[in-house]
Amino acid sequence: MKAIICTQYGPPEVLQLQTVPMPTPRNHEVLVNIHATAVNSGDIRIRGLAVEGMMKWLMLLVMGWNGPRKKILGNVFSGVVVATGSAVKQYKTGDEVFGMTGFAMGTYAEFMCIAETKNLLLKPNNATHAEAAAIVFGGQTAIHFLLQAGIQERPSPKVLIIGATGAVGTAAIQIAKHFKADITAVCSSKGLALVQQLGVAKVILYDKEDFTACTEKFDIVFDAVGKTNKKQCQPLLLPNGIYKTVGGWEVATETIAQLQLLKDLYEQGAYRAVIDKVYSMQDVVAAHQYVDTGRKKGNVVLQILDA
Repeated sequence: MKAIICTQYGPPEVLQLQTVPMPTPRNHEVLVNIHATAVNSGDIRIRGLAVEGMMKWLMLLVMGWNGPRKKILGNVFSGVVVATGSAVKQYKTGDEVFGMTGFAMGTYAEFMCIAETKNLLLKPNNATHAEAAAIVFGGQTAIHFLLQAGIQERPSPKVLIIGATGAVGTAAIQIAKHFKADITAVCSSKGLALVQQLGVAKVILYDKEDFTACTEKFDIVFDAVGKTNKKQCQPLLLPNGIYKTVGGWEVATETIAQLQLLKDLYEQGAYRAVIDKVYSMQDVVAAHQYVDTGRKKGNVVLQILDA
């Protein structure tokens, strides 16, 4: 099968399309023919070792000292079950599934094995494979941080979302809307149309004004790109307000409950996939180069199987 191999830490050019052995499912695993995956910030951090300070040493210990131990990157997918292990009960050949592999990675490939008990569900019935793959990373990350901030416990919470046009930011807008939040988005002028399309009326354009000087106070300030710190954002918080960032030590959990919520919202028409660009496997270097620019809006999809 074809797979994209990360030969070492470095720029996008370290990624190579190669032929590797086909995996075989174990008793409790399904073999998925992957149709689509996505290039997200997690992939970029691992490929480029793009973290600072002590986090870099921790990543080297966890991921591999001289290069990623898991050579096939990618942690979200949508595809079709083509074989099942002898003990699999929940899925059958032909099922269309989507999910997330986390640090196990492996989705930059034509085929992948995953245990039926992992972060795996039948994909939303009204989503294409590209759309299903696009909603997972940002959606699960946003759900984790907003729930940790207690959004579900606050009536009509006032929420400020910093970096509102990325994969996590666009997801955070939609998850916050699900919890009846009063949302203010922080983005650039180029992102204004997108956040308005997502239903946000209150927008602070960071290239026009300093959002930290905002006089409004919030129950939750969520930095969806990791460019701020708590000291900067403390003046924006109401008493008992919570600050959360994807840029710290806290790692988002990946649960079936989160994935189920995304599926339910998508099928109800209350969540949409925000896709900026779609690349083929052969163009993975260009895909990573584009994400490295920091200009993507929403998600960048890798089409593994031609539509």
